[in-house]
Amino acid sequence: MQLRFARRISKTKKSFVREIFKFLGDPEMISFSGGFPNPDSFPVDGIKEAAIKVLEADGANALQYSSSEGYLPLRQYISKRYQKRFGLVVDPSEILICNGSQQAFDLIAKVFLEVNDTIVIEYPAYLGALQSFGFYEPSYKEVKLTSSGLDLKQLEEALKDNPKLMYVVPNFQNPTGTTLPVERRKELIEIADRYGVPIIEDDPYGQLRYEGDHLPAVELLDSQMRVQNGSYTGNVIYLSTFSKILAPGLRLAWVIAPKDVISKLALAKQGVDLHTSTFNQIVAHEVGQHGFIDRHVKVIQRVYHERRDAMLESLEEHMPEGVTWTHPEGGLFLWLRLPEQVNATSMLQEAIEEKVAYVPGEFFHPLGDGQNTMRLNFSYCNPEKINEGINRLAKAIKRKLVL
Repeated sequence: MQLRFARRISKTKKSFVREIFKFLGDPEMISFSGGFPNPDSFPVDGIKEAAIKVLEADGANALQYSSSEGYLPLRQYISKRYQKRFGLVVDPSEILICNGSQQAFDLIAKVFLEVNDTIVIEYPAYLGALQSFGFYEPSYKEVKLTSSGLDLKQLEEALKDNPKLMYVVPNFQNPTGTTLPVERRKELIEIADRYGVPIIEDDPYGQLRYEGDHLPAVELLDSQMRVQNGSYTGNVIYLSTFSKILAPGLRLAWVIAPKDVISKLALAKQGVDLHTSTFNQIVAHEVGQHGFIDRHVKVIQRVYHERRDAMLESLEEHMPEGVTWTHPEGGLFLWLRLPEQVNATSMLQEAIEEKVAYVPGEFFHPLGDGQNTMRLNFSYCNPEKINEGINRLAKAIKRKLVL
């Protein structure tokens, strides 16, 4: 049977983050590895109330098949919310509801990529997107991330080779936590337009800001130049999700893009799952009424702000000289850089023996490098556990430095 497997599956690597989960059954383990929102922040009562209301009001219709593009009232809600809160005018027909952002990545790759097509990615890049794209056997062109976002000179050189797509996370990037400034966003649009390369803008964390001002999405900046007859005609495919502002178990994300792109993605989706869960979509729509999500986001911001600060303070207290880290303005992660001689992948076993887990940075570098880096998540653990976990991690690092 094994000899009949498709080549693509034999070339696909397991998610290292998922592999780490087998260590997390230990109640003494402190994990900074997953990108988990804290379950204490999930609006259980609000979702329960909405689910009961939906079943009482819609009955069996809430359990029926629905359209591939998504439940229309939910798409209308997303459209109105983006216009009211962020100034982005988008028609519901320019929105596709997906089973999480992972499905959105897969659909985009399926629609756009041939084998060996090139994708320009940030360096380092989000592991989940790389895994989804990887099934379609692309090649990657990496563009280095600086402390203020993408190296735009390097980006322009990469786009001269006529890649098929570009993938970026402008807000609180996964894994580094860095944010692309507004002026660089505008330059990014200009460069991409010059070479005709579509931008995939992944924005799961944009609403989780803890300091500084909200920055306009690349999609918004692009749309300000490219709306004709009320429709977006631009060069950005925008992704976001309810996973970080409601609950990941709902598996609800959305794509905003020109209508011709949405129609192709919906066609690809029909061959995968026909449509996203009708019930989950109607419940999410009900939860979103009367400003509930906006109020809930403020609660999450307070909780995660406290935890980010706890991790930054713990790093200052415990880390030895030569270790540096990013200071994210929001999101769920920060990026730790060790002295060059310390390999974060080989050190992981020693960290696990100290009862602390992280994701080694090399797995965010598909073309190699990053052996002395790691991603740390601060949203899942409470401040006391964060401080203890960073203390344990520092012990493992200090042992490596004296060898």
